[in-house]
Amino acid sequence: MAKKDKEASDGEEAANPEGEGTEEAGAKKGFVSKLLGNKKLLIIAVAALLVVGGGGAGAWFFLFSGGTENTPGHTEEAKADEPIVAPQAAFFDMPDIVVNIQSAEGAPAYLKLSVSLELAKEEEKTGLQPLAPRIVDQFQSYLRELRIDDLKGSAGVMRLKEELLRRVKVAAAPYHVRDVLLKEMIVQ
Repeated sequence: MAKKDKEASDGEEAANPEGEGTEEAGAKKGFVSKLLGNKKLLIIAVAALLVVGGGGAGAWFFLFSGGTENTPGHTEEAKADEPIVAPQAAFFDMPDIVVNIQSAEGAPAYLKLSVSLELAKEEEKTGLQPLAPRIVDQFQSYLRELRIDDLKGSAGVMRLKEELLRRVKVAAAPYHVRDVLLKEMIVQ
């Protein structure tokens, strides 16, 4: 093994007869080892790279990844020429519902609920009229199982709306109901 090391070193000397390149390799190796050996210098170098890279990325996103405002030909005049189209919606008012609900003390409590159903088209109102008793039945069967604590806070109201919407979608099957809007809700 000693022969192989000696032959390898002789081969290197033959390739570099005057020792050319060894100083350059030593200088490169010295800088890298100096950088890796000095923790402060390494931290400063990494931080500088992150700042430069982050600044460049931020500038690129800010300048080039905007919306249509940055594209030529898109001006405020083009926005003003576009007509404002109102969304298609129709509202079907359900009859008021009064149900007794469960209270913690066992005292009678009542809920009066007035809702409106949001539909996609005005024509669907006439088709939904014969299904109104079925919808009221679905609502009443759900509302009678509620407790006063279920209706407290905005989270309780949102859960109530979600459940009513789920039930009205089943009861008004051929028609698409977008939302259940609460017009009046009184707990007594």
